[in-house]
Amino acid sequence: MTYCVGLQIDRGLVLMSDTRTNSGVDYISSFRKLHHWSVPGNRSIALLSSGNLATTQSVISKLEERNKAPSERHNSLFDAPTMFQVATTVGELLRETIRESTPSDSPEASGTFTASLILAGQISGMEPRLFLIYPEGNFIEASLDTPFFQIGETKYGRPILIRAFDRGMSFEEAIKLLMVSFDSTLKANLSVGMPLDLLVLERDSFEPLHQRRILEDDPYFRTISSGWSEALRKAFEGLPDYEM
Repeated sequence: MTYCVGLQIDRGLVLMSDTRTNSGVDYISSFRKLHHWSVPGNRSIALLSSGNLATTQSVISKLEERNKAPSERHNSLFDAPTMFQVATTVGELLRETIRESTPSDSPEASGTFTASLILAGQISGMEPRLFLIYPEGNFIEASLDTPFFQIGETKYGRPILIRAFDRGMSFEEAIKLLMVSFDSTLKANLSVGMPLDLLVLERDSFEPLHQRRILEDDPYFRTISSGWSEALRKAFEGLPDYEM
């Protein structure tokens, strides 16, 4: 399982993902689920992935044409004139990859190879856009009513997003919000794990404003985790007692 979130605020886009791909008593592994491409002055595009690792990596490989020699590769994301067409291209690749991976004599096995994606980015002269792409290849776009998307293990980190999200918040506030959302998820589900990948894309800037990998011993993340736990305890204690 995994957990990925994409937020769209007035200033741009903020994305975060965990890296755990397997979790068991004696086997834990991790893999990058946040990918980013940019053309300075023209476009900045990011993709978050959840689901079957072979499926998502195949989609990334097809986008980057990794089957070709390095000198012959050309990322198809760089050709689409709009983010809507980028989403269409990625959705078609995802649907086709799942279809190719499913044995023809066992269509029900398609669930084994399923995956979902969050696509975020901006092309010069247009607005930043955020999409949720389903395994079937269709997608929806973020709006005023739906300003963020989650994929993977979504339920534990969703309440804080719903309560605290504001489109006018700063990047620093958005990152703090994601830290709390991920901390809540990490504490509730062992299939989501550190390290975390963070990417900030500022409006009309076609290179990442900020990106980093957050390790388990990161001082800021530890401060957020302990501070949120303490704040919850104090809030609980401050509520009126039930009268019998």
